[in-house]
Amino acid sequence: MISSSEYGSHSWELLVTVDHQHEEIKKEFLLQVTGDLHIGGVMLKLAEQIKIAQDWSDYALWWEQKKCWLLKTHWTLDKCGVQADAKLIFTTQHKMLRLRLPNMKTVRLKVSFSSVVFRAVSDICKILNIRRSEELSLLKQSEDALKKKKKKDKNSKEPVTEDILNLCNSPVSSGLSGSPGLSSKVITPLYDPGSGTPASSTITWFSDSPLTEQNCSILTFSHPSYSPETLAEMYQPRTLADKAKLNAGWLDSSRSLMEQGILEDDQLLLRFKYYTFFDLNPKYDAVRINQIYEQARWAILLEEIDCTEEEMLIFAALQYHISKLSLSSETQDFTCESEVDEVEAALSNLEVTLEGGNTSNILEDITDIPKLADNLRLVRPRKLSLKAIKPYWFVFKDTSISYFKNKESAQGEPIEKLNLKGCEVVPDVNVAAKKFGIKLLIPVADGMNEVYLRCENETQYAQWMAACVLASKGKTMADSSYHPEVHKILSFLKMKNWTMSPQAVSDPESVDMKPECFVSLRYTKKYKSKQLAARILEAHQNVSQMTLVEAKLRFIQAWQSLPEFGLSYYIVRFKGSKKDDVLGVSYNRLIRIDIATGDPITTWRFSNMKQWNVNWEIRQKQQEFDHKRALPQQRMKQAAGHSTRSRSPRLAETVTAFSQLQSSSIRTYLSLSRVGARTAKSSTSISGATSSCQPVPKISTKRWMKICSIN
Repeated sequence: MISSSEYGSHSWELLVTVDHQHEEIKKEFLLQVTGDLHIGGVMLKLAEQIKIAQDWSDYALWWEQKKCWLLKTHWTLDKCGVQADAKLIFTTQHKMLRLRLPNMKTVRLKVSFSSVVFRAVSDICKILNIRRSEELSLLKQSEDALKKKKKKDKNSKEPVTEDILNLCNSPVSSGLSGSPGLSSKVITPLYDPGSGTPASSTITWFSDSPLTEQNCSILTFSHPSYSPETLAEMYQPRTLADKAKLNAGWLDSSRSLMEQGILEDDQLLLRFKYYTFFDLNPKYDAVRINQIYEQARWAILLEEIDCTEEEMLIFAALQYHISKLSLSSETQDFTCESEVDEVEAALSNLEVTLEGGNTSNILEDITDIPKLADNLRLVRPRKLSLKAIKPYWFVFKDTSISYFKNKESAQGEPIEKLNLKGCEVVPDVNVAAKKFGIKLLIPVADGMNEVYLRCENETQYAQWMAACVLASKGKTMADSSYHPEVHKILSFLKMKNWTMSPQAVSDPESVDMKPECFVSLRYTKKYKSKQLAARILEAHQNVSQMTLVEAKLRFIQAWQSLPEFGLSYYIVRFKGSKKDDVLGVSYNRLIRIDIATGDPITTWRFSNMKQWNVNWEIRQKQQEFDHKRALPQQRMKQAAGHSTRSRSPRLAETVTAFSQLQSSSIRTYLSLSRVGARTAKSSTSISGATSSCQPVPKISTKRWMKICSIN
């Protein structure tokens, strides 16, 4: 391309629209520019022509046709590709945005529309005092949810007024690393000058945050539940496809808001996307813990994640307990522990570590490898017969489980040794029926080995379950998290195990509770209000002594223990397939699911992944896995619509979220047309009747390309 600078002093006119609020001054300006003029020079010329005395530091040029910001002010117009037909808008980089938080409250604040979404979310979390901003992202509402909301607003007689927390005066980030914020390792709380204690153990840690001037209870407290009528009107996903549509609106973290079609004062959802919550500290994370709790709560109520009836009653009891504490005046004291200076606490821990404890115990921990050995029952599911349940002597050591015929034969060779590293551990527990099972899905050469372990009691189950969970992550029982994991499992089982005590409320009507607000719509249709209230109060006995933060953390732990936790669904199309499938993405695996039946077809584990590639131009993603540890290739080829003959020793599946490649469609069509022509000729030669079967007409590749482009 010949730049305009090669034509000598020739210049051309560039139309720029200025986004300002002065009605008496025109908004369109024609600038006489050359191709070697840099972006900063264009902005300087524009500011001179506008003749408005104001701060233009937040303004930048937006290229409407290309949907991109011209932020590199040292680049020339030729380098950016800007020509005379370009339409540029001189507008502010920070604009107002409405965010719907996980607790269904809406805040209005100023956000950078020119920064990438990852940086914008980081700035939002600093304003809202939420640590670990990398756990969150922005989400567009699904079209089905928007349609239901519009229908609800249309049918309502009174105009719907939404209560919005306005944070217009929030400090905006200029993109530079100013204050370390909440993401830094050292967090300094605000202290009350009178008493010398923190102004709040959990509220805010920024002196310039707008939350210090308003009531932070909107973000840190769980507010009264919505009415059953309001819950019934909310959008609830019914199928896997509906759940996948909820995840279709995630914004690209590597692009800005305006590049993705977000306009000023639009509404987005702020949600925890990756389901991995690091370092939940009640002292600093009141807002974060409450928002995680609210997202988990609404996922349960709207049935975005499935749970059993027993688990639903536990969630309902915890919600009832949290709502009671949130309404009481005692919740102002967030933590009953005394505030200790962090440096002093760290020095004390270091002193204890350096002094050490009993030397014999330390040497014993170093030389002895922790292990478990006990009698368990092994269950192997069979397709054509009943399950085989047999007792064996099990030994758990390192990350493997070995089982023997009895305790006496444990010194010899085991019947089988199961390596649990990278496996999937699913609880199979029914406390009321005294059923304590562990489901293990172990990847092997020919697929997935499904094994069930049955324990005798809660203690045995907690020990073996904790060991299996750590082994699946590649950790042994010597890890420091083993005993806390056992304690967490035992406390969760204790919460599930309730019996009606004489002190329990005999008349549920005497309690001010709307049970329909704490369970999903499915259970409100199944049980009457009195029955639900009685069962929720029965389950409430085991959680009634918990503090507010402890109850929220226990709710989050129970949510994390559900089998479908952390599994996000997306509608995709595999290469070679003629229909859409559902792809489940978890922290350790990918699952291909049939969109019609909901049955899993294939599972790929990230531990078996060799490489992955993304082509953003054609919107394709390709992942290559080790075929030796995946499901049988013949089974996968049949599921994907290919022939059973393997062309490559490796397993490579291409996932496309939009459409197949045109080249594969062409090959498929041409091969079918040739087969049809041969079939027609053979039938003609045998029967002698040329009219009995007409050959399929051949279509050229060029014509087929036109057909594909039209469709």
